[in-house]
Amino acid sequence: MGIGVTHLTKRFGGAAAVDDVSFDVADGTFLAIVGASGCGKSTLLRLVAGLETPDEGEIRLGGALVANGSVFVPPEDRSVGVVFQSYALWPNLKVEWNVAFPYETQGMSTEAAKEKAAGHLKTVALEALKDRKPAALSGGQRQRVALARCLAGEARTILMDEPLANLDPHLRAEMEAELKAFHRASGVTTLYITHDQREAMALADVMAVMHGGRFLQVGPPSEIYDRPASARVARFIGRGAVMVASVSNGIARLAGQDVPAVGADGREGPAELFLRPRDIAVGDAGAPARLSSVHYRGGVWEAEAEADGIDVPFAVDLDRPVAEGETVRLAFRRAWVLPD
Repeated sequence: MGIGVTHLTKRFGGAAAVDDVSFDVADGTFLAIVGASGCGKSTLLRLVAGLETPDEGEIRLGGALVANGSVFVPPEDRSVGVVFQSYALWPNLKVEWNVAFPYETQGMSTEAAKEKAAGHLKTVALEALKDRKPAALSGGQRQRVALARCLAGEARTILMDEPLANLDPHLRAEMEAELKAFHRASGVTTLYITHDQREAMALADVMAVMHGGRFLQVGPPSEIYDRPASARVARFIGRGAVMVASVSNGIARLAGQDVPAVGADGREGPAELFLRPRDIAVGDAGAPARLSSVHYRGGVWEAEAEADGIDVPFAVDLDRPVAEGETVRLAFRRAWVLPD
């Protein structure tokens, strides 16, 4: 087992920041926890790291108990590495010594520490830059140094708290590729905290959606995107709209059209449906819909539409210029029926 958390709770001033959370992730898994600010995700990371003490529940790392009501293993003995937004490198030390420093503090000889550091620099593809100082590195290279230093601390679990939050969009995309490469090369278990759902889906093997101190849904990113377990998850992940419609024999009735109701599982009568832009075709046939807002997103015009028979505005994507107030015809391909 990589990380095992059972009924974990942490309160501040009587309010639960982490509220009865349980999950297990296998060794070598990349788990991304996504949620809005204040949902408890950073507190959860600090609990796993040993920077906070749980009020209830237990934490296991690599199968070993590190925290419960009677046991508390300090952070330095948990074999975890933490990467924050700042990367926290020593600016006066060259790359090689930023990575070798943990070994020197253990009493290892200079040559042995350098040899061990060289292996970790190879993992993050920075051997050629070992003699540079952090100020001479790009943001992505500095992040790789921070990751290599985690490995130098013999970390088998890497915890990352919004490490890309302060980067511009182009650098964030580059860093996502860097993190995936690092994860593949190192084989460590990774717990990654972010408020950016697209970032989480790009990186994670397993993704958890957190709200109010609890996990709303845990699973592969594609499962959470395609089959959200609740209206809250559906509204948070990606673009789409939750609406009520009548369902019968696996068919929903939307704006006068019969639409396949995926996940209906024999349900009959009114149900909550979730509709994404990809589920809607724009063409010459279908229900008339008025575009209430339009935003150009580089090759795609993202709009909100309103149609008779649908009780809320819904998102639609168009591949041609459109204007607010324009009427288009829409055909609905499918809808996801939200669980009761």
